Parts: sequence; C-alpha cells; structure tokens
Amino acid sequence: MQLDAHETGEAVPVDGPAPARSLREEAYELIKERIIMCAFRPGEALSEAQVAATLALGRTPVRQAFDRLMRDGLVEVLPRKGIIVRPISEDEVRDMVDVRLLNECFCARLAAERADGAALSALKENVRRGAQAATDRDIKALMALDREFHATVSGGARNPVLGEILKNLHERAQRVWFVSLRDASHHRRVMDEHAAIVDALAARDADAAEQATRAHILSFAANLTRQL
Repeated sequence: MQLDAHETGEAVPVDGPAPARSLREEAYELIKERIIMCAFRPGEALSEAQVAATLALGRTPVRQAFDRLMRDGLVEVLPRKGIIVRPISEDEVRDMVDVRLLNECFCARLAAERADGAALSALKENVRRGAQAATDRDIKALMALDREFHATVSGGARNPVLGEILKNLHERAQRVWFVSLRDASHHRRVMDEHAAIVDALAARDADAAEQATRAHILSFAANLTRQL
C-alpha cells in the first residue's frame, strides 16, 4: 500500500523558490502554537486522531510532532489518559526564574560590553513596536516582540554557547509568557522594563544592564504568581 504525503509526513512540492515545510514540521508548529496560546489547555488530553482532523493533517506527522513536543516538555504521556498538555507548576516556574536570573543577567552584562550599533538600533525599534502592541493589547504581537527582544540581547552578547542555552530556555518559557501577558496591566510594564534594559546597554553600563534585567525577570515572576 502506498501512503500519500499526508501520512508519510514528507514535504509536498510547491512552486516558487522557498522550500516546502514538511508536514511533520507543520504539525509541530501548529500544535506548539495552540499549546503556547492555551488553545490546548494545561492538563487537557489530546487525541492523535482528533488533533489530526482539526489540523487537516495525517496521523503520522501528528504522531511525529507529539514525539518532539514530549522532548520539549510541552506534552507528556500519562497511564490511562494518553497524551496530555503538560500542566504549568509553581515549581517549574520557580526553576525557570532561577535559571533566567543566572543566565540572562550575565548575558546582559556581556551585551553591554559587546553589542554593536545594529543590535542596539534593533532593540530600540523593538521597544517602539512593543509600545504600540501594548496600546493595542495585541498579545500575539507582544509575545513575538518579546522573543525577538531577548534573542537580540542574546545575540549582542556574542557568546554562541550562552545563546543556545537561552534559546532553549525561552522556547520552554513561551507558554508561561502567554499566561503572564493575559494581564493587560503588565503589558506596559514589560515595555518599560525593556526600555530600561536598552538604555543601560546603550550606555555600556554592565551593572545597570544586569540590574534592569533582574528587575524585569522578577517582575515577570511576581505577575505570573498572581496568575497561577
């Protein structure tokens, strides 16, 4: 029996210069987005067949996506329940904050010393766009800008090993960011905190950059504690 592309998870050829995204990659990104945005709620059981039907994809790429999401720590398998969206625990949040404080504060110090003009300009533009997204209460845009902001600071530190650690950490934290950003009053605080970090980086003040980053992370933790 020959399986079609929906079942094999292989890419479907398309016209144009851009390569086609494989169906397993598409399934992964779609399910991950729904988990991050809490469309698939923490603790919710996910049926492979139902998710495949919802996404209009075959069960093979969905199964492959679930395997990857398990490695990411976003879903888990429980006896008699099957695959569920991994709940957000206070212990996980505390551990995440501890690791962010250790690594991001050091990253901010390096970025204050090493970030070039292009990185600083990109950060200032990010803050400007973030202020507009906060005014519009556009959570999806704020999340995208937040990821971009922290990735740019990380890149400005010019330490690829630290950058990989922070990339993994931020990917794990995205769902928690969404929960935090459900509080509309927190939107403006996030942008003000980002602006303080950028000001310290532009002044090449490593101590101020570290302090502003620490304040930003602790503000996030306090807001999230109120939400959970």
